[in-house]
Amino acid sequence: MKHKEYGRVARFTPHRAGTRWLAVIASNGEKAAGFHMSDIAFHLNGTPVRVSGASPTRTLLDWLREDRGLTGTKEGCNEGDCGACTVMVSDEAGPRALNACILFLPQLHGKSLHTVEGMSGPDGEMHPVQRAMVDHHGSQCGFCTPGFIVSMAVGHATGRTDHDDMLAGNLCRCTGYAPIIRAAKAAEAAPVPLWMKAPLPSFQTEISSGVRGQTAPGAFSPRSTDELAQIYAAMPEATLIAGATDVGLWVTKELRALDPVIFLCGVKDLQQIEDQGQHIRIGAGVTISDLWDAMKPLHPSFAELLRRYSSVQVRNAATIGGNIANGSPIGDGPPALIALGARLHLRHGDARRDMALEDFFLDYRKQDRMPGEFVAAVTIPRAAPALRCYKLSKRFDQDISAVCGCFNVTVADGVVTSARIAFGGMAGIPKRAAAVEAALTGKPWRLDTVQAAVPAMTQDFSPLSDMRASAGYRLETAQNLLIRYWHDLAGAPVSVLEVRA
Repeated sequence: MKHKEYGRVARFTPHRAGTRWLAVIASNGEKAAGFHMSDIAFHLNGTPVRVSGASPTRTLLDWLREDRGLTGTKEGCNEGDCGACTVMVSDEAGPRALNACILFLPQLHGKSLHTVEGMSGPDGEMHPVQRAMVDHHGSQCGFCTPGFIVSMAVGHATGRTDHDDMLAGNLCRCTGYAPIIRAAKAAEAAPVPLWMKAPLPSFQTEISSGVRGQTAPGAFSPRSTDELAQIYAAMPEATLIAGATDVGLWVTKELRALDPVIFLCGVKDLQQIEDQGQHIRIGAGVTISDLWDAMKPLHPSFAELLRRYSSVQVRNAATIGGNIANGSPIGDGPPALIALGARLHLRHGDARRDMALEDFFLDYRKQDRMPGEFVAAVTIPRAAPALRCYKLSKRFDQDISAVCGCFNVTVADGVVTSARIAFGGMAGIPKRAAAVEAALTGKPWRLDTVQAAVPAMTQDFSPLSDMRASAGYRLETAQNLLIRYWHDLAGAPVSVLEVRA
């Protein structure tokens, strides 16, 4: 059986129900590197483990509790919101807090995993954050405590002291957050325990021998975009999994059987941010956490928007490419990128193309992307001093936007020379406010000009009502955001973190 795309011929075996074994063969007849893995290998609380024959979409949470008896990691929401299942995952980039409930086993390959059972020392010594939680009475019923402990230990290991941000993805119904924050502060000066400093190079060498490519029956883990392009072109029906922060819910909530799947966590060249002078090229596999760090000095308002993108655990896994390719009308990344004038880079086999990001979104959950084509990168300008991003949601932390508005107006000699204004939550796609932009362009940049342009918002959007906001609220607040933007550029305090009664 042959499949031909863009001149490349890939031979593959027929799918077998249930397992769907697939061997992708390079055109020279040799198996391509990274296409034939059988085991998943990683360190668990300092001990090497191998997992064979597991379903590629078996969650780490289920495996820990059911197969290993490590029940300290709790199941709360089972969708990445409550943090009760938080674990520490370390690789060459350092430790990260992740949600075990929406983390699939193949995503752990080649990494080091610590659960709450691995926080204490070999002789039972308490981790500094554990001791601080006891001393400051940070636990009551205890259900949420393991997740808090792990998140605090990651923050402690990485030297973070922004505890409100670091713990925003961990919910507590009993104790309240004050004693937990006090505990986190009390542990700041304590040294990181020796048992938490596993030598990563040795374990990576130890577990990597003889384990490559296919992580499990029906699951593939390419090592480069070239390998990814070859596999996905031959198998366009496959589900791409980067951070699994959305796909994970397909499994845990919708009980979907995903087969075949392609894991992108091993595609390192998708995870790079490249400075190209006047532009920045961001690989599709860059996590929201890494993008946040990169945007702080360049586009601080965009960075502030990313700080409110769900929780640390989700930002550590979610990727900007997934945020774009998901096509959600309430995704926070696309409005900011569209306002920046981002160019999207796509790849199918050996063929590449790029487009303005706003042209990628055609209709609700419909994008200009052919089967087997994937988002490779997005390019944005290095400088955009007038960019401002505003997120409106019921909660400040870890909430989905009711409206997300991003504004980028260029003014020369007091006159608007160009305007890029994009919204999420106002239509079935992330969308530019073309009529508002036209009403501003060529006019003097004054408050009366902005107020005169506000009614044009009704030409651009007819929002819907849902559980997050009514149509009327969305339209009125979007109009108000334009006025807020003018005051923001004029130097007035407009953030809820700045304005005081």
